[in-house]
Amino acid sequence: MSEAVRPGGVPGLALARKPAFWVVFLLIAAGALRIGQIGGRFFGTYPLATVTAVGLFALLAVPFWLFVSELDFLEREPPSLRVVAFAWGGLVATTVSIPGSTALENLIAKLGSPHLAADWGAALAGPTVEEIAKTLGVVAIVLIARAQVNSVLDGVVYGALVGLGFQIVEDVVFAIGAVALAGQGDQIQPVVTTFLVRGFLAGVWSHTLFGALAGAGIGYLVVNPDRTRRHRITMAGLALFGAWASHVLWNSPLFREGLGNGALALLAVLVFKGLPPLLLILWLVRRAHDREAAYYVAKLATLRDPALITDNELRVLGSGSRRAAARRHAAAQAGHRARATVRRLQRAQARLAVDLSRASTPVPETAAASEVRAHRARLETLGHPEAVEGAPSWRHTASTVGTAALAIAVVWAALSALGGG
Repeated sequence: MSEAVRPGGVPGLALARKPAFWVVFLLIAAGALRIGQIGGRFFGTYPLATVTAVGLFALLAVPFWLFVSELDFLEREPPSLRVVAFAWGGLVATTVSIPGSTALENLIAKLGSPHLAADWGAALAGPTVEEIAKTLGVVAIVLIARAQVNSVLDGVVYGALVGLGFQIVEDVVFAIGAVALAGQGDQIQPVVTTFLVRGFLAGVWSHTLFGALAGAGIGYLVVNPDRTRRHRITMAGLALFGAWASHVLWNSPLFREGLGNGALALLAVLVFKGLPPLLLILWLVRRAHDREAAYYVAKLATLRDPALITDNELRVLGSGSRRAAARRHAAAQAGHRARATVRRLQRAQARLAVDLSRASTPVPETAAASEVRAHRARLETLGHPEAVEGAPSWRHTASTVGTAALAIAVVWAALSALGGG
């Protein structure tokens, strides 16, 4: 898969001069009004459950947001566009999908049968409407800030954030729906159960994942001018189809019967339905990241100035795991202040790489270059002048193993509690 990385501009007040921005703004405003009306009815009937649901799923959004935002370390997406993507998913795509999915499910019942709609309605109607509505959010980003989508990884990030916004709002709606279905008044137990199932257990391979897959297709469509239009449209269509098929599999009644209700059965369903698309998008992210990293590291290599970046730092900057290892090594050698300074140095070096990619002539000194020199001087005063990785320590290994064991224990406890119920 060939990918061209092209210079991008910095969005700001210039967005307001684009008609597409105001169309997107009005759609988000209309979606906010509709979701606000739904939320107001929920709060009026189930105030405690509504506040609990919003609080729990808002907290769940934080680690997802941070993780997705870090995917494109070398050329981070502007915060304003990340917010637009999230808002599209949470406010526009949801308001379109709620009535649209219901209408399509009714159509399936009429054209097929009520039995077909009961078994496969949610699996066919929901993904069809929702994936199109979410993908249009990435298209909206392209229309209002085309220069900011210059790699497949950009499409992945924007698509994942659209999916995250959709997931959080939809999960709150489902949680309050579970409270109403329980018929026991303003109780939080159905909210907690919904949070465990739809957020904690299913969140890692739900709408965020589907949105990222479709977003990769849009990214490929707009950043590969060397490919024919038919090829690019085909690849974007395949990505959207992959997101739709993954969503259909996730919503399908497959394995609903026959595996029982135990923790092992729930785990098998989660792995079979969620693992294939998760592995696919992880492969795409790694491939896109490596291509982008090679491009920007090559730009930095032309500087040949160890005050800005050394040969060892060039090798480290292009890898997320090596960047993290360099920060840990700094902390072990010179304390937490060195760790924070290494992180700032890496950020500044990434910004310098972007500056170099956008310049038609060699850049003698930019704000990013000055920032790199300042962080380098700070590291030298701390006795750790170079941001390089060290050998893995036993403490890091033990911490990794302990964290993994704790995560497995927590997931198993959640599965056992839900399976036992």
